[in-house]
Amino acid sequence: MSETNNNSSLLKIKSKYILKQVIGNLKIKKSLEIIRYNKILQNKLNIKINDYINEYSKIIIEIIPQKNQNFKFININNEQNKSYYHIYFNDNKEEIKKYEITKDDIVTKIKIQIDYNIKSLSGLFKNCKYIENISFIKFNREDIQKMDHLFYGCSSLIELNFTNFKTTKVKDMSYMFYGCSSLKELNLSSFNTYHVSNMSHMFKYCKLLKELDLSNFNTNNVINMNQMFEGCLSLTKLNVSKFNTMNVNNMSHMFSECYLLKELDLSNFNTVKVTNMYFMFYGCKSLKNLNLSNFNTNNVKYMGYMFSRCYSLESLDLSNFNATNTIYLYGLFYECKSLALFFCSDSKIVEQYNRFIN
Repeated sequence: MSETNNNSSLLKIKSKYILKQVIGNLKIKKSLEIIRYNKILQNKLNIKINDYINEYSKIIIEIIPQKNQNFKFININNEQNKSYYHIYFNDNKEEIKKYEITKDDIVTKIKIQIDYNIKSLSGLFKNCKYIENISFIKFNREDIQKMDHLFYGCSSLIELNFTNFKTTKVKDMSYMFYGCSSLKELNLSSFNTYHVSNMSHMFKYCKLLKELDLSNFNTNNVINMNQMFEGCLSLTKLNVSKFNTMNVNNMSHMFSECYLLKELDLSNFNTVKVTNMYFMFYGCKSLKNLNLSNFNTNNVKYMGYMFSRCYSLESLDLSNFNATNTIYLYGLFYECKSLALFFCSDSKIVEQYNRFIN
């Protein structure tokens, strides 16, 4: 094959893939090698040359194969019957040969070193469902503003290392760990969430996560907590006791289907701006008591199925609840089979209680 055709093919590959798309190919068991940064990627990711410390500053993504360390050279131009891709951004063939991964290798571990300035990591590992370990060894940048969908759909992920991970300027963490269904533990003690405004779906469907301590989270600026913990089926301990929710307007499905959660401290919750509590505690079948004495529901429009299928809930004091502006209340206490002690003076809420309990 001529050198001209080879270079032409390389240019096509270079123009076709950006960082997110390259990593995304891991979701379909396609093996990749080290990706080295170049000007084409700079332009596609809107990175300025001045963001580099020197000419050697580059993204280094080291993909460690699970087996078969004796790499063989793969001709990137031969695309017939390919079950894998070998993508690189360096035209030096001798260097490329050092990092070959064969079609038999299953990539399960990624070590990442990031030494560049970029504003968004949105969707970086989205749907990489075969990755088991991601370790951020070095993460010196403080200018990242978006981390939404960062690990979305990483269903095989069992370990995350956030060493030196900085979130000082991050505004969006929505869907960040959505569908990380193999994660059993998650240490977020280093997270700075002061500027975050969106945490919707953040931990949704983290089905094996047993404990989550978010006592260090600053939620002063959060507006959306919709479906934040929905489907955390194994969660037994959840610390949200220091949450400041004064600006939150959406708590729909927030704790829905947290089946094993036996207690929940919401004493610090401020719900004065909340308009949606739809399905908020739906399916929390292990909760026996809920202290909602500080809840203000004056602006809540949607309250339907809020406590539905809380099978173990024995007492509920909603004396401070006001449903004057609520337009949907149906199913509020649907299948609350154990609810014996109930206090509330709002006629619309009492009507729902009488319909489903008495």
